[in-house]
Amino acid sequence: MDELDLGWDDEERPSRHRRTRATASRTRGRKKGRGGRTFLALFISLLVFGGLAYGAYVGVDRVKDMFTAADYNGGGTGEVTVEVLPNQYAADIAATLAEKDVVKSAKAFIEAAKKDERSKKLQPGFYKLRKQMRAADALSLMLDPKSRLVNKVTLPEGLTYQDTFKKLSEVTKIPYEDFEKAAADTKALGLSDVWFARQDGKQVAKSIEGFLFPATYDFPPNVDATAILKIIIKRFNQEIETTGFIDGVQASLHISPYEALIAASIAQVEGLDKDQEGIVRVLYNRVYSGKFPCNCLQVDSTVNYYLRITGKGAKPSTELLNSELHNKKNPYNAHDVPGMPIGPISNPGNSALKAAINPPKHDYYFFLAIDTAGNTAYAKTYSEFEKLWEQAQKNGVK
Repeated sequence: MDELDLGWDDEERPSRHRRTRATASRTRGRKKGRGGRTFLALFISLLVFGGLAYGAYVGVDRVKDMFTAADYNGGGTGEVTVEVLPNQYAADIAATLAEKDVVKSAKAFIEAAKKDERSKKLQPGFYKLRKQMRAADALSLMLDPKSRLVNKVTLPEGLTYQDTFKKLSEVTKIPYEDFEKAAADTKALGLSDVWFARQDGKQVAKSIEGFLFPATYDFPPNVDATAILKIIIKRFNQEIETTGFIDGVQASLHISPYEALIAASIAQVEGLDKDQEGIVRVLYNRVYSGKFPCNCLQVDSTVNYYLRITGKGAKPSTELLNSELHNKKNPYNAHDVPGMPIGPISNPGNSALKAAINPPKHDYYFFLAIDTAGNTAYAKTYSEFEKLWEQAQKNGVK
């Protein structure tokens, strides 16, 4: 405001000087007593005053222009894509809009944002706008959800990598095969080699299964499969760091993070969130206690996983054939092969990951869904398990 006041002073100062000179001229004319000259002086004075009035009007208009943000008058033409980054200020967004010629000046957008409380709700992402828009109109368009260019995808917990790729492909229109190809290089996607080391010496299935963190994602337009998978892996890494998964598993369980991730992936498909800690502890009891036959998991979910990824489809436990349960060609065979299977069987969410870090200890070796709601019951012996199974069947569980 100080600069504005100074500007006004500079515009007024010349007009006072002119008025002084004109008055002196008229006084000299009167002293000489010449009527003609007096009339001429009066006429000139009128011209001077008229000129000054016009000059003052023009001057005020110019001053206003100096301190009013340049803005377009229309609603804009054509199309242009603008990206708003996370945690950007209005000034940063305004500068981008001005560079793209969406608004005439950054200041115009800043002023429009100050006047509109809704501007605080502006979300990061890509927006389809028009060029040469009135700043207020540009802001309104950005606040319209229809203007956001996003590929919103929700990945629920427990999907396999195949189901995940299908869902991503459906929304983004990127071919399924592109995701398969991009997933082959796990290191390039951001996965550390620490994930593919096991302490039990077993073979590792070096794949992306287990790392496609379930969440809702807003993918920007014009990205490829590799960029999308990198975003998902980045989110997985953030969750792992937040939960302290790697250090927690190694400190409390003395097993590799990969083995714990496998346990989390099994618990994810076997039970509700509230039951996942108990289920993971059963898995650990079976594999690491040395008190369960062959230290084998003997869970049907690993069998069904293999049936899914080979295109045969999952089955209820009561319909699984003996040849499927004990298929030696199944690398995920957990009925006859000790330890955790060679890799995760689903993509676990936050609850299952936390459950696998250090679940409360108990001495149960069996678990099952006791009702159609999915609630879990536990047993210490096989005879106890059989009684629970009879109850589960009465409750409609298959």
